[in-house]
Amino acid sequence: MGKTNSAGFLHLVGKFPKLSEAKLKEGVFVGPQIRQVFRDPDFEKTLSELEMCAWNSFKWVCENLLANKKSSNYREGVETLLNAYEKMGCLMSLKLHFLRSHLDFSLRTLVL
Repeated sequence: MGKTNSAGFLHLVGKFPKLSEAKLKEGVFVGPQIRQVFRDPDFEKTLSELEMCAWNSFKWVCENLLANKKSSNYREGVETLLNAYEKMGCLMSLKLHFLRSHLDFSLRTLVL
């Protein structure tokens, strides 16, 4: 989410009251929680245009790369996600920087 005072972040705080603030702030969610947010019609209404772009990119990656199938344009999808996170000012882990610099090699071996 980028900012911990954004409407989207506050919506997640209300949706997952038992999740620690640290996990919420770092965006640490497990599969069932992510699926809950996917099904929440109110979540997207709370997002800014920039956040919505990042959210749509994240959903695309989940549905087209992580769901036991690999889209033929996975490279563009992951690059779009990384660019959206960067535009939001998200601090990216070393793993994401590594992914970006080795996108072809990493994803080929990840999904084979």
